[in-house]
Amino acid sequence: MAKITASEVNALRKQTGAGMMDCKKALVEAEGDMAKAVDILRKKGQKVAAKRADREASEGVVISATNGQFGALIALNCETDFVAKNESFIALAQSFLDAAMSNKPADLAALKACSLGDMTVEEKIIEQTGVIGEKLDLSSYETIVSSQVASYIHGGNRLATLVGLTSVVDEQVGKDVAMQVAAMNPIALDKESVTQATIDNEIDVAKDLARQEGKPEEMLEKIAMGRLNKFFKENTLLNQEFIKESKTSVSQYLNKIEKDLTVTDFKRVGLGV
Repeated sequence: MAKITASEVNALRKQTGAGMMDCKKALVEAEGDMAKAVDILRKKGQKVAAKRADREASEGVVISATNGQFGALIALNCETDFVAKNESFIALAQSFLDAAMSNKPADLAALKACSLGDMTVEEKIIEQTGVIGEKLDLSSYETIVSSQVASYIHGGNRLATLVGLTSVVDEQVGKDVAMQVAAMNPIALDKESVTQATIDNEIDVAKDLARQEGKPEEMLEKIAMGRLNKFFKENTLLNQEFIKESKTSVSQYLNKIEKDLTVTDFKRVGLGV
């Protein structure tokens, strides 16, 4: 049996993040061959992933970043809050976000295929499933490309947003709007962006409510339209009241910063929120 040194165990641990005993066992099984030991740990990850495939991974972290005109947001899920708060797990999520920022993949599948050292992101997830012992799932990947992109991560890494603006302004402006998206959870950018199915449903609900309140049938349409306008004001980003300046809409706030400044797109991903 090959003699395994502490430095070899430590080197494997640094490379894979696996525990000391797991690294030692893998090196013993691989007779000191580092590459084979890495493969052994990967296979262990595959076995753990298969065993835990039906588990619910509802905890995790959601983080975002920008580099000016491009922004990316990812969610990495795990099973427990204990793991989600672990520094190595947060660092793992950050490495996936860094890969997204560097490669700008088109979608989640493309992100999982990106290289991360000597393996892909997807292979790293499987490997770390074996290391951590919980189901891991890279569940979300969102991007925005615009003249300026701002991001916001809410405390605890459970909610993150991205916002695209039509021109370059002070970074705080973009961050404030990204915070607005986090706090107020708009369903669309403006009323023109709301789906017809949503509008029809809101009108039906408003009419039914007015009918239950005893309002005359001939007044239902007018009442429903009034409530629909209120719905637009409360649920579309540009029409919402700005959280940092009461009685001012987000659109009005942006126009005070710069004429015709507006939002091109926004993304919001949260864990249970």
